[in-house]
Amino acid sequence: MIKLTNLSKYYENKFVKTFVLRNINLEIEEGGFVSIMGPSGAGKSTLLHILGMLDSPSEGEYHFYDETVHKMKEKKLSELHKSYLGFVFQQYHLIDELTVYENLETPLLYKKIKSDERKGMLADILDRFNIVAKKDLFPNQLSGGQQQIVAIARAIITKPKLILADEPTGNLHTDHGKEIMEMLKKLNNDGTTIIQVTHSDLNAKYGNRIIKLKDGWIEK
Repeated sequence: MIKLTNLSKYYENKFVKTFVLRNINLEIEEGGFVSIMGPSGAGKSTLLHILGMLDSPSEGEYHFYDETVHKMKEKKLSELHKSYLGFVFQQYHLIDELTVYENLETPLLYKKIKSDERKGMLADILDRFNIVAKKDLFPNQLSGGQQQIVAIARAIITKPKLILADEPTGNLHTDHGKEIMEMLKKLNNDGTTIIQVTHSDLNAKYGNRIIKLKDGWIEK
């Protein structure tokens, strides 16, 4: 599914290169549940953003289903992004001015899905995540755990092949965090590939592979 070859990310200031990622060689198979771990500043979020096509490498190659991501134009990248990827962030990133229903509908509008089909997909996801009663509420009327459940529902409503999660339980109490991880595990069991960044050894155990970063390098 994913292959990174000699991938590096750095920022240049006159004659100095500050490396965030160094010579990353990595393959991730479809259906995996991968945890990226390491201390603060190790390059975890940068790697996740590159995998999610939100950032570009400075050097090296990125292949996604044999497509050469590192050579793609912005329009093609955007299409790939819309078709294959879902994101779950620590900060939820729900739109405050929209109801739960409208937040969930946004990616469907973005993909230009027709009204009748949208309504069916929204009814299914509200039922699946047990949030029918919350559909007319705004994000600030929900607990942190409920907001993250809505964020996951929004991430998967378009049936992405890959979910990228950046500290998905970072702002949650233990019980809510466990609920979110169980949800991600079920999605993985149903065939969705998941890559998460986490500081938590407990959360990492939900996956089947751990990649450890230190100072931008993958630790052997």
